[in-house]
Amino acid sequence: MKSRIISIGLSLLTAGAMTASHAQDDPKFPERPITIVVPYLAGGASDFHARTIAQPLSKVLGQQVIVDNKPGASGAVGSIHVANARPDGYTLLYANNGQLIAPLLNPSIGYHPIEDFAPVTIATTMPMVLVVPKSLPVDDMAGLIRYAKDRPGQLNYATAGIGSYGNLATILLSQMGGIEMTQIPYKGEAGTTMAIRTNESQVLMTSPSKTMLGLAADGTIKILGVASATPSELVPGVRTIGETIPGFTAEIWFGLLAPAGTSSSTVRKINAAVSTVLADPDVRTRLLSSGAAASPSTPEAFGQAMKAEHARWAEIIKEKGIK
Repeated sequence: MKSRIISIGLSLLTAGAMTASHAQDDPKFPERPITIVVPYLAGGASDFHARTIAQPLSKVLGQQVIVDNKPGASGAVGSIHVANARPDGYTLLYANNGQLIAPLLNPSIGYHPIEDFAPVTIATTMPMVLVVPKSLPVDDMAGLIRYAKDRPGQLNYATAGIGSYGNLATILLSQMGGIEMTQIPYKGEAGTTMAIRTNESQVLMTSPSKTMLGLAADGTIKILGVASATPSELVPGVRTIGETIPGFTAEIWFGLLAPAGTSSSTVRKINAAVSTVLADPDVRTRLLSSGAAASPSTPEAFGQAMKAEHARWAEIIKEKGIK
């Protein structure tokens, strides 16, 4: 594993510039197949997105793009594999927020999410939505905040586990909204969904999956807000949480990372190719069907977003003593 400086405040862009300065540009890239490592089991959101992108990406780059699932240890197995790969652009990681959070919960996990990777592009985003039972007597975020303030600690919020993205996002929401709620951890989405349907828990930050949108459509639950910076095409007509709690956002992102030291020219070739793929209406429609929006970015913007989010979750995890 590459040597690391543990300081959370280290600039991603500075570190990336230092490692890239020693990388060799390859004007012929790509000359052979490229592997996208998905650090989770086949069939999940990461796998679906990566495979949706890989086939058209092969056509754009003129080389086969292979999706290789390497699950294990909350994504660490695949992440470590890519971190240790040659920095030549032929081995990439299809990462998400989990690759930032896992090392903060377990510093000995075996990789550093900032120092061991070069950001290539965000591919897709899934803004969290806040849902409540139909029986809760609130109809918008402002009403929920007032209701919770009148009942400190009495509202339960469901999560898929301690240290999960939903757990951290709800802690942030509580801090910024000035409210106090009690966490009830469940095993996966099925447990949290049932908890909201039965009013065992009253608040859930989750992704806008088909299940959630279906329950909202038939009136079983209520969606009070979406955690994107601007209204999302995934949940038309739903107001942003930021309208009530200024500055609040919580979006699950999926994107491509290369090993640290990959040359900037190679990174930009891959970035441009992915941007071309994500502009295709058919690709965008397929991604939308899974609850994700195509959201290509520059390598610099992706790096800055990773750095800011890493620092944000590090502060919350340290303050709350989450392990």
